[in-house]
Amino acid sequence: MILIILLAATAIWAIVAGIIEIRRDGYRQEPTDWSRVAERDVLHRAESGHAYR
Repeated sequence: MILIILLAATAIWAIVAGIIEIRRDGYRQEPTDWSRVAERDVLHRAESGHAYR
C-alpha cells in the first residue's frame, strides 16, 4: 500500500513539475526575425526534381 501511495505522489509531483516547466520554458509563438535567416530567396532558386515531390 505504501508503494502505491509513493507512486501516486511521485506521479502527481511529475505532472505538476512538468506543467510548471512547460510554462517557464519561454516557448511561445513569435514572428520570424528575417535578419537572422540566411538568404530568404534560397527556396526560390531551388530546382524541383523527383526528390522534392
